[in-house]
Amino acid sequence: MAVTVRIPTTMRPLTAGEKQVAVEPGTLGTIVAALDAAHPGMGERLVDEDGALRKFVNVFVDDDDVR
Repeated sequence: MAVTVRIPTTMRPLTAGEKQVAVEPGTLGTIVAALDAAHPGMGERLVDEDGALRKFVNVFVDDDDVR
């Protein structure tokens, strides 16, 4: 089962305009890695060189996805 990541308008050029991207579930780190693998450049926009989320990045979890 994949999880859906909603892409903000400013980052959609990295996803060829896609508003949502499906990736395999996992930790936030593995999801960011999957996004970057499928859409190069996404990772550096989301996390800094230490792997911490950048200050402007917000993560929302839909309670339907939490088990």
